[in-house]
Amino acid sequence: MVETAIADMPLERQPKGLYEPIRYVLSLGGKRIRPALMLMAYNLYHEDVAPCLPPAIGLETYHNFTLLHDDLMDRAEVRRGKTCVHRKWNDNTAILSGDNMLVLAFRYMQQCPQPTMPAALAAFTRTAVEINEGQQLDIDFETRSDVTEDEYIEMIRLKTSVLLACALEIGATLAGAPQSDVEALYRYGESLGLAFQLQDDFLDVYGDPSVFGKKIGGDILCDKKTFMLINALQGANDEQRRELQQWIGCKACNPDEKVRAVTNLYTQIGVDCLARQRMDYYYAQAEAHLDKVGLPQERKQALHLIAQELMNRRK
Repeated sequence: MVETAIADMPLERQPKGLYEPIRYVLSLGGKRIRPALMLMAYNLYHEDVAPCLPPAIGLETYHNFTLLHDDLMDRAEVRRGKTCVHRKWNDNTAILSGDNMLVLAFRYMQQCPQPTMPAALAAFTRTAVEINEGQQLDIDFETRSDVTEDEYIEMIRLKTSVLLACALEIGATLAGAPQSDVEALYRYGESLGLAFQLQDDFLDVYGDPSVFGKKIGGDILCDKKTFMLINALQGANDEQRRELQQWIGCKACNPDEKVRAVTNLYTQIGVDCLARQRMDYYYAQAEAHLDKVGLPQERKQALHLIAQELMNRRK
């Protein structure tokens, strides 16, 4: 349903140079987690999810807009195994096509059924602001050497988790769910998002690039302040810390050698195990919040299963 709706989006407009990159980005696929979560939240209360489809497509369009601009800012080369827009076209095209995706996302979000549309649009707008705040924190961290784990968790909550939570919030809101259920589903998505992003950090170091869809070690090469690096610096002994700091900021060194060396240090220090522990903690939190939704367990089974599927993506 989601794929068909995305394929049917009216993107055959002119100028071609504006819309072709949008079609390209949306055609790259992905798990479509966010629209799926919105539809699943709606489906908890109504069998026919068609009224929820336009905002679900709007949210997926917005998500892909953020990825397009994120790739541009990170100077990434590959997304989901394909060339990023700014590499396939150019920076200006990536900026303008991304901006248009943002506008299109709001257009779709405005198609929410009344009288719940204002609440849904308010949730979407609030979330878009939070994601920008998270992105700026991520940028700020690039020039800091004292980022704490708590600060990092707040950054990924804003940059990643709130969009999953928003999907569930909007789906439940449009369905007319009790406010207690809306809040529990939001917290479920928020915790699941934290577990998912920590897993993403982990996979950037230890994942299989053919499965992960991105080149492994990108965060290491960019000296990105991830959960892995922050905790490696915190948990290293003096010798390990000196070696790690020699690699940080080393732009002239061999990229493959740097990735291998830093990965070995991460393993020695034990941040791979620590990352798994944190993933499991937030996953358990997500399950606890889902249990608070006032519906029979069988109605919530699909949301339990999607959480399990997301968190089995470790290899």
